[in-house]
Amino acid sequence: MSEVLKIDNLSVAFGEVPAVDEVSLSVNRGEILGLVGESGSGKSVTGFSVMRLLDPPGRITGGRVTFEGRDLAHANEREMRRLRGNRIAMIFQDPMMTLNPVLRIDTQMIETVQAHDKVSRREAWERSRDALGMVGIPSPEARLTAYPHEFSGGMRQRVAIAIAMLHRPELIIADEPTTALDVTIQAQILSEVQKLACESGTAMIWISHDLSVVAGLAQRLAVMYAGRVVEHGETDQVLDTTRHPYSYGLIRSVPSRNSPGQRLYQIPGMPMTTGRRPEGCPFHPRCERATDACLVMPEALEIAPGHVTCCHHPITPTGREQVA
Repeated sequence: MSEVLKIDNLSVAFGEVPAVDEVSLSVNRGEILGLVGESGSGKSVTGFSVMRLLDPPGRITGGRVTFEGRDLAHANEREMRRLRGNRIAMIFQDPMMTLNPVLRIDTQMIETVQAHDKVSRREAWERSRDALGMVGIPSPEARLTAYPHEFSGGMRQRVAIAIAMLHRPELIIADEPTTALDVTIQAQILSEVQKLACESGTAMIWISHDLSVVAGLAQRLAVMYAGRVVEHGETDQVLDTTRHPYSYGLIRSVPSRNSPGQRLYQIPGMPMTTGRRPEGCPFHPRCERATDACLVMPEALEIAPGHVTCCHHPITPTGREQVA
């Protein structure tokens, strides 16, 4: 498979406060990469950095973001405008970041189509109608004449997803887009996303805190904590042979992993707040396996083909500590 996006040692800061620290990821054509972690781990900032949508004082302080050979980290705004919405699209957690509240849905979708494709208004309207139907909106022809305030929050999110899919872009970055949807519609959207990736070769980065969604959607999985990728590999590898203590804690926190009647497992301590990054491994203040060695930042360690973790004491399949 050909590589669509490659992120090399991406670092992002807001003023003097680091938010993303030397993140390296890649996603291939037709592949879905899951990006998971607690709130504040840097998932969304990574996605916004790829799109070059960071608001000041946020800025990229290092690294490269290469999209089909182009370095997006240093591209000018004119180049980015040609790419956004056409070849790279983003689905935001809040659909009103996509929708204009004072314009009808058909106006917004038709303008989106015609901004990048020289097609008739009729053809743009038909593509818009079909996109709404694809994401499960009933009576799409009638709904095109509605305004965003006439939709529920979940319906607005489906419209935002439809807009992202209008041009069948080479890359879609989805920032927890199904959080506001009920499980039936969520399943329908996930099915359409997988179909789009398979049939059109669209690459996707699916940002989520819901491991159950990502487990059934993504081929590969990256776990972020405190702005760093602490473990990544094929989804089955990461979920079934988890090696980083933080990844292990996230999986144990899923309610279905807890016995009925028992207290739900929770990771000790509190998530690290921005600006209070400890020396060495950022997870060591909460880690039950931490030693003095963790006061030094661990290097990425490939523990199996394609399965990488950043930990001095990765969990072994037998549960014994492995000291790097």
